[in-house]
Order: sequence, then C-alpha cells, then structure tokens
Amino acid sequence: MVDFQTIAAIVFLIVLTIFVYLKRKNLDTKQIIPHILYFSMYRAAWGLKLMDSVAKKYRKLVLYFGYIGVIVGFVGMIFIGFMLIASLIALFTKPEAPQAVGLVIPIKAEGVFFVPFFYWIISIFVIAVVHEFAHVLVARAHNLKVKSSGFAFLALIVPIIPAAFVEPDEKELRKRPHKQQLSVFAAGAFSNIITAFLFLAVIFPLTPVVNGIIEPNGVKVTDYVKGDARFPAEISGIQIGEAIQQVDGISTPYVDNLSAVLRGKKPNDIVVVKTDKTVYELKLAKSPENESVAYIGAYLEQSTKVKGSVTAAYGKFLPNALIWLMGLFIFLYILNLGIGLFNLVPIGPLDGGRMFQLALHKIFGEEKGNRLWLNIGIFFGLIILIFILISFYNIFSDVFGKLLNFIK
Repeated sequence: MVDFQTIAAIVFLIVLTIFVYLKRKNLDTKQIIPHILYFSMYRAAWGLKLMDSVAKKYRKLVLYFGYIGVIVGFVGMIFIGFMLIASLIALFTKPEAPQAVGLVIPIKAEGVFFVPFFYWIISIFVIAVVHEFAHVLVARAHNLKVKSSGFAFLALIVPIIPAAFVEPDEKELRKRPHKQQLSVFAAGAFSNIITAFLFLAVIFPLTPVVNGIIEPNGVKVTDYVKGDARFPAEISGIQIGEAIQQVDGISTPYVDNLSAVLRGKKPNDIVVVKTDKTVYELKLAKSPENESVAYIGAYLEQSTKVKGSVTAAYGKFLPNALIWLMGLFIFLYILNLGIGLFNLVPIGPLDGGRMFQLALHKIFGEEKGNRLWLNIGIFFGLIILIFILISFYNIFSDVFGKLLNFIK
C-alpha cells in the first residue's frame, strides 16, 4: 500500500512538472545530458530588499562571518574530498558500505537517502533560504550588486530536486580582491553548517524529553527484501508498517530481541509471528549470505509508541507533535550539514569549486591554476556522477519492481 507521504511526494512532483511546462519560456536551462539530465533556473527578485537592509544594518558582523566562512570552507573542502575518494574505494572493495553522496528524496528506494515528504520539503526550503540569504548578505556587505533571486531544480526528464539561487553581478565580483570573492562564495555552505549545529543544540536537550514519553512497541517492517523469489515476510502477508511484537510467544520489543529469537531458528522452521495488527505463520527461508541462517526477508527498524501514562496526562496531540518536531530537527541537522559540505566539493559551479579556482590562481597563476582546477573538478565530478547514476538505477529498479508486483 502506498502511504500518504509518498502520495504527497508524487503530487508535488506532478505540480512542479506542470509549472515548469507552463513557464518553460521563462526558464534558463543548462543541458547536462540534452533533454534527460538538466538544470533550470526561474529568475525573480524575491527577498532582495529585506536582505539588503539586514546587510547594511549589521555590516561588520556580516563581513566577519564571511571571512570565518572562508577558513571553514577550505577545511570542509578537504574533508568532503577525502570522504568522496574513500567512498569510491569502498564502492569496489566493500560494496555494502554507505555512499558518501546520494540522492536525498522523499521516495523509498535502495541506495538513496529517504526523507519523509513533509520533512523533505520543509528542510529543502530552510536550507535554500539560509544558503542564499547568506550569499546575498555577504555580497551586499561588500557593496556588490545582486541582480536576481529565484528557484531552480535538477531534472531527470522531469524536475526532481528543487533548489534556490541568487545572482550577484559576476563582472563586478571578478574585479574584487580574492578575499572578498572567497567570502561571498563560502557564505552559503558556512551558513548551512552553522544552522546544522544550531539544530543539534536543540536536539540535545529534547532527546531525554522525547525518550521519556515513548516506549518500545516492537520491530517495524519498513520494506520487503527483493530477490529472485519472494521471502517469508512478504509471502505471509505481513504489511509494511506493521510492528512485530512476538515470535512463537517470545516478546520482541527491540530489534536485538527479534534477532536473538531468529538466531535460534533454522531455515524451513515454521514460526508464529504476532504483530500490532494480527498473527501470521511464516516458513523461514535461507539467508542469501549464509544458507544455514534463518531469514524472514524484511527491512526492519525499531518501533515506538507514546506511553499510556503520557497520553492520559497530556492527550495524543502534544506528545506526537513533540516527536514529529524532534524528527524534523534531526533531518534539518543532517541535511544542512550534508548539503553544506557537498557545496564545498571542488567542482566548477559549486561554491567549493569557485573557491578552489581562486586559491589555485593565487598559488599557480591563472593559466596553470585553471588547468589544475579543470582536471581536479572532472575527477570529483566523475565520482559524484557514478554515485548519482547508482542512485537513479536503484530508484528505477525499485519503482519498476513495485509496478510489476502491483500488476501481478
């Protein structure tokens, strides 16, 4: 069954696709793979007056912010560069290792970072506003003209990932000292990194509060493992979203409890599984990795519920709202940090790429610096392209697999 979050994500993509089609004559589109993979921008002038007034009022503070951002930016560039290379090596030596780069989308699929739709759309909005607001603030603090703002999107045939942008006057910017240019480029990523740690500072005191109002409720089935044949969890009829609470009468409140019970079973054993909905009978399969190990063939995660005493005292809405906010803050921390660091990758159009180019000009001169910048940018660009293509392959494989199962 398709959940509400997935339906909302699909509706959002359809609406965005319709908007893009209607505004196609007003879009500035850069074709990466013609008509398949491309990046488009819709120009406007949203928020420029507000950002201009803030930059003037707090000019010295904004300038210091930009210069500190340069230092943080280069440290982050070294870190993310190392992580990309290490992840590429792991791809060939340890394929099961997580990727350093992947798509962040509100659709569940293997090999992507899944974010529930409402968390995703709020996070994208916050990240974009913080990032672009910082660019404009620092640019205006240096008295640089900002020509336009607007939103953009990365598309694979249809728009998939929304974004935002601002456009400083590039001709004027290139005439400024390197220090000023670097501070403008670094501001966006630096602001996302700072925002990430601000949300982390909120998460720490909230964690014991949230942990105090919830209790374990079994082990949730989040998806079926796909293979040449169906596995026991899917065959038995256990629905995605149900929480396994007992196996053969043994309580399994935690993932570790369920794993311990299954370790005591053998392939082809018949077990009775009680969930939060009903009772199922499963014939255990052989694990694909070890045929002597029993296997149910499901992706699992800890399930929790609000304590009855908390519900009795405060009702259902307040504790559930607090838990939802906690989840939002966690995603805002992870995504601000991740996207902030990603923007520091030394690739041409990214902030990190432009910072890296200026640094190479300073060290090696413009001509040799540009050659080095291009070659290094291609190297990291290929690494990212590999990971993105893997993510898209996993998405399409997963979607087509679900469609085939639905048709059957």
